[in-house]
Amino acid sequence: MKKRKLGKSGLEVSALGFGCMGLNFAYGSPLEKKDAIALIREAHGKGVTFFDTAEAYGPFTNEELVGEALAPVRDRVVIATKFGFKDGKPGTGVDSRPEHIREVAEASLQRLGTDRIDLFYQHRVDPQVPIEDVAGAVRDLIQEGKVGHFGLSEAGVQTIRRAHAVQPVTALQSEYSLWWREPETEVLPVCEELGIGFVPFSPLGRGFLTGKIDEKTSFAGDDFRNTLPRFSPEARKANRALVDLIGRIAEAKRATPAQIALAWLLAHKPWIVPIPGTKRRNRLEENLGAVSVELTAADLRSLEEGIRGIEIQGDRYPAHLAKRVDR
Repeated sequence: MKKRKLGKSGLEVSALGFGCMGLNFAYGSPLEKKDAIALIREAHGKGVTFFDTAEAYGPFTNEELVGEALAPVRDRVVIATKFGFKDGKPGTGVDSRPEHIREVAEASLQRLGTDRIDLFYQHRVDPQVPIEDVAGAVRDLIQEGKVGHFGLSEAGVQTIRRAHAVQPVTALQSEYSLWWREPETEVLPVCEELGIGFVPFSPLGRGFLTGKIDEKTSFAGDDFRNTLPRFSPEARKANRALVDLIGRIAEAKRATPAQIALAWLLAHKPWIVPIPGTKRRNRLEENLGAVSVELTAADLRSLEEGIRGIEIQGDRYPAHLAKRVDR
């Protein structure tokens, strides 16, 4: 597995990480714990050294399985987790009070079975708490050796700048893919300016860019995608045009659509590290194969030219969740 550094921080990770959320949260029935642990360990065996979790996933249980899975190789991996919700539950609202950040850190350390959190993200910006106070709280944890690096998730450019002035931000995690490119406008330029790494979550469009989902696909009743306007049957039908375009490039490159979508992200900047997730061993192998797919300048132009004629249908989030994205 090739390695990358997240911005100027010096934090080195595998070129592709592993997003652990879906193993037991948000996407239908959870894997049996033993199967989830086996998949995480297989990912590491194939070269993945960057694993992403959060107290909110489960809540709490995702951190426990990640900690157990990685315990035998703890000093050879980077574990990222997150704080920022009341009681660790997204539905209860945000809470980034400094005293709460410390409480979450202590609890996460215990669940992960480790003595430090390598990368500690604010899960969502809390409008009631100055970001300087948040950065200061994490800075204190870094000075104590309980946290290695500070991260933000779905933060806007002014928040990033203000936080970075107090405690250097190692990584920004936000959604970014061929069907959600908003970060290109302001966020990626600021990351480059300040030397911050960028970690795209949902780099495969929550599975849509794999080409395995169409308007007839049904999701489990508790699958998060049922709530997303972009996953309405009408939107999925309209957005197949993008998948078809990716599929044509994939065929020419003897790759899969998922591999092209991930390779496209990797081709943009050397400090971008996507974190696709999966519950399946074959999908893990497919995703990791993207690191070996080289997209030429001509390939990238072909994608750009094709995308210009496609208007993606459906909002990324319903209104109540869109409000949590910092601008």
